[in-house]
Amino acid sequence: AIRYSLFAWPELRFPPLVRQGLHYVPTAVLTAIVVPGMLLPDGEHLALSADNAYLLAGLATILIAALTRHLLATILGGLLSFFLLRWALGQLPL
Repeated sequence: AIRYSLFAWPELRFPPLVRQGLHYVPTAVLTAIVVPGMLLPDGEHLALSADNAYLLAGLATILIAALTRHLLATILGGLLSFFLLRWALGQLPL
């Protein structure tokens, strides 16, 4: 019903403050999904150590995104760094 309302009333306009706030929604939602996986890789215990490949790869991905501003480079660089870290730390199930 909420999504349909935007199509039902196309002349509906939000105030500038609401429109400005809506720009931050995708970043906030993605952060809420990704950060717990980085900090709690087993789902229970906080892992802020040098052998947490999820955290290290996440930080590397943030760095790649900040330096390149390129979505595909960020995704590929993040995946590559994650799997290389898992391999280097002996965490890949082979």
